[in-house]
Amino acid sequence: MSEIKIPLRDMRFSMRELLNWDQHYAALGYEDASPDVVDAILEEGAKFCENVLAPINQVGDQQGCTWNDGEVTTPEGFKEAYQQFVEAGWPSLPHKVEHGGQGLPPSLGTILSEMVGTANWSWGMYPGLSHGAMNTLEAHGTDAQKETYLTKLVEGTWTGTMCLTEPHCGTDLGILRSKAEPNDDGSYSITGTKIFISAGEHDMAENIVHIVLARLPDAPAGTKGISLFIVPKFLPNEDGSVGERNGVTCGSLEHKMGIHGNATAVLNFDGAKGFLIGPPNKGLNCMFTFMNTARLGTALQGVAHAEAGFQKSLAYAKDRLQMRSLSGPKNPEGAADPIIVHPDVRRMLLTQKAFSEGGRMLVLLCAQQVDRSHAAETDEERKDADDLLAFLTPIAKAFLTETGYESANLGLQCFGGHGYIAEWGMEQNVRDSRISTIYEGTTGIQALDLLGRKVLMSQGELLRKFTKIVHKFCQAEVDNEALAPYVAKLQEINKEWGELTMNIGVKAMENPDEVGAASVDYLMYSGYAVQAYLWALAAKTANEKLQAGTGEEDFYRAKIATARFYFDRILPRTATHASAMQSGADNLMGLDAEHFVF
Repeated sequence: MSEIKIPLRDMRFSMRELLNWDQHYAALGYEDASPDVVDAILEEGAKFCENVLAPINQVGDQQGCTWNDGEVTTPEGFKEAYQQFVEAGWPSLPHKVEHGGQGLPPSLGTILSEMVGTANWSWGMYPGLSHGAMNTLEAHGTDAQKETYLTKLVEGTWTGTMCLTEPHCGTDLGILRSKAEPNDDGSYSITGTKIFISAGEHDMAENIVHIVLARLPDAPAGTKGISLFIVPKFLPNEDGSVGERNGVTCGSLEHKMGIHGNATAVLNFDGAKGFLIGPPNKGLNCMFTFMNTARLGTALQGVAHAEAGFQKSLAYAKDRLQMRSLSGPKNPEGAADPIIVHPDVRRMLLTQKAFSEGGRMLVLLCAQQVDRSHAAETDEERKDADDLLAFLTPIAKAFLTETGYESANLGLQCFGGHGYIAEWGMEQNVRDSRISTIYEGTTGIQALDLLGRKVLMSQGELLRKFTKIVHKFCQAEVDNEALAPYVAKLQEINKEWGELTMNIGVKAMENPDEVGAASVDYLMYSGYAVQAYLWALAAKTANEKLQAGTGEEDFYRAKIATARFYFDRILPRTATHASAMQSGADNLMGLDAEHFVF
């Protein structure tokens, strides 16, 4: 059974060689994020994840969380690991100094989150949800709220949650029923039930800060009548210590397919005291700060499960002996050859490698835009980063979770029957990964956001911002013989991408269902296109390193081989998506609902 190793070499490749983060940090004024400091963070983070979190991953799956009269106990080792995490100062890494943070770039927090998620996704959700709460308070909270809640969250002694979903509504928040009645002291009395609340109740921190959507008495109907509230598990005393228990309780825990180590709670708010964040009836706008943080975090989940599955299946494929190579024995002294010699096993391994490493490139590209949106010098630069991030976020969330789940399944498949057995951890990886395509907005919701809101509503402006980047790359490398196969295909995809968008837009003017009918295929097409650009950039970088004779030839040759595999074997999937989205809405909507029979 193989152990998880944090892929530091590949992380450094994406950060420093592909995306030039050292120069990026210097340009944004992150003086403390020197190469030496970044290296120390990477090394120490990897040690913590490999030695503390990875060993309790399977424990969390097997033991799960236990509920007893509203109180939740996390699996063995989880609480102790969290205390080590807090004592080491990890929660404060990317947050502002004035709130107790270390003032380091948000992108370094992304790197740490990937490490944590690869080692133990269910544990990582406890501190992971807190970052969304922190970002929301930082963006929309009052000074007093920041002093009371944000400092404790940054410190890590308190954790946070996001409370949106109710039993009768999932994505459609316009019909939520939770109520917020004004109190004489300026607070609000919150009543309602929220479900699917990750990390909603646990024993790892002394307090939990719930960020809750609810309606004021005079609120207009629909999404325009939603407000946002802080509802702590324990009300803080004036000195910041934990006070009396608030009127929020955990009614039960969900019995789930995976991520058993994380408590998915049903929370009952029975006149709980809450405090308004942001303007009345603008809660959904404020909550998008949290939701966008969570969507990028979920994109990381796809990368984490792809990486974990790839590592374990690669080690197994090199060790497992079965059958002889079709081109002659490769292990003549043994009874059979290792299964890595077989072409179909190579297909499965290379697909996982392409998606894990390509996904890392995409997430870190997004993280780079988060840095720029916070710290770039001019409004124009910050807007450019925000626009690019707005376009890439639904792609990253949906595409990387779909391909992460595919990769987890391929990892299990490499093990054959042993993959189905719990002791190897592969079936857990599949189960844990499955939720990622659902929560924080399903693939279908992300697809509508991408095609409907980000592309068509901007009249293609956000798409063109990215396709111009690809176009400039192709122009610059058109005479580079080593990149000729990549550049030619990228130019073709870039052109087709715009044509498909225009065709869907024209059809949608006559029939709005054309957007919904094309959206998921459009998103997947977009994901393959974005990763094609990144793999071409990776091939260019690796070729330059080989020509410069910097050493590590095996690493760079593997990059080039994976880029070739991606373009030859993965990118052709775009043809199917293009054909499907151009087929129109009639083949989906032509059958009336009453005629769906079995």
